[in-house]
Amino acid sequence: MENFETLLEHYADITVTIGLNVQKDQDVMIFAPIESPEFVRKIVRKAYEVGARHVFVDWTDEELTRLRLDLASEKSLSQFPEWRARSFQELSNQNAAFLYIYSPNPELLAGIDPLRVATAQKAAAAANKQFSNDKSSAKVSWTIVSVPTAAWSAKVFPGMEESERIDALWQQIFKITRADKEDPEAAWKQHIQSLTDKLNYFNEKRFKTLHYAGPGTNLTIELPAEHLWIGGGMSNDQGIPFQPNMPTEEVFTMPLKTGVNGTVSSTKPLNYGGNLINNFSVTFKNGRIVDYKAEQGLETLKQIIETDEGSHYLGEVSLVPHHSPISETNLIFYNTLYDENASCHLAIGHGFPFNYRGGRKMSEEALAAAGMNQSLTHVDFMVGSGELDIDGETADGERTPIFRNGNWAI
Repeated sequence: MENFETLLEHYADITVTIGLNVQKDQDVMIFAPIESPEFVRKIVRKAYEVGARHVFVDWTDEELTRLRLDLASEKSLSQFPEWRARSFQELSNQNAAFLYIYSPNPELLAGIDPLRVATAQKAAAAANKQFSNDKSSAKVSWTIVSVPTAAWSAKVFPGMEESERIDALWQQIFKITRADKEDPEAAWKQHIQSLTDKLNYFNEKRFKTLHYAGPGTNLTIELPAEHLWIGGGMSNDQGIPFQPNMPTEEVFTMPLKTGVNGTVSSTKPLNYGGNLINNFSVTFKNGRIVDYKAEQGLETLKQIIETDEGSHYLGEVSLVPHHSPISETNLIFYNTLYDENASCHLAIGHGFPFNYRGGRKMSEEALAAAGMNQSLTHVDFMVGSGELDIDGETADGERTPIFRNGNWAI
């Protein structure tokens, strides 16, 4: 690819400066697939150049993950190494920044019992609960980005020659993350301001309910009285801004746990832990999931919903226009980071304390009383399309079109 090294350098720069916003003498922890050494080295170099104290890398190999899930004992799957959980928590306590390089293989776990996958994921979630809470409350800075791999690119571009797929996926990533701009950092700041304008509108309007209508979807979502819309990044407990998702096109808030009623249908496949869930619908009554269907991956969907009591409820409501950079590629990325930023989405499971006024300083009990859902899991699924309409309704009954035909109406 022409100018590949320059574009990769841009991508590493904005990951460190816009995504993580690494500070002087801050530790950085990178979780990376073994297929990404060149990008990781650039990240490490850039992090040290801006003043990082230590940069640690935790390499992963999806084939080893499959071997464990296929061959390890049930007892092993139900346990997560305590030393790993302690190390992550210690870094969090020291205000480290955490980078996740996510490159999914949507077919990785085909043929493995979803219950075994769910057992391992639940054990990891339980062992890392406080660490996860530190991230979900924005106590620490964290960012998710993606790089191409052979398996992922083959899923996105099945009709291409193998030698062309990874280049094609890199081209999409560079464009979507604005790494192809002459000044990517300036482009990101402009984009963040645009998202900030949207969330300011919603926080001033104070909608009480959102009404969704589309093919297979008739859903009403009530919002807590003190809900907050977030978008375009956030700030950690030290007041340092960071960007959790690169790319991002969303503004989002929390639903009232018991205030969701009706049925919503998915509009894109969900890749969950190496298993695909496709063409599914979920029905809610007083917030709780009371029915669900799927043409593909029903057992995996069941394991998500049955993780714990909180996984029977929603934790996030996110708005993304159909006319957005990712959606307009007309590609399905089989990667939640990308697909969720092409589409309005909802999340089964845990809510975010920063989506409630004063929530970052509230106890779990106080947040639960305020209507925030709590769970070991948080799984986004896409519900937006060019046929989705959304209305917002205020407490006094004023109804305002928010989306028409999948795009902003405000």
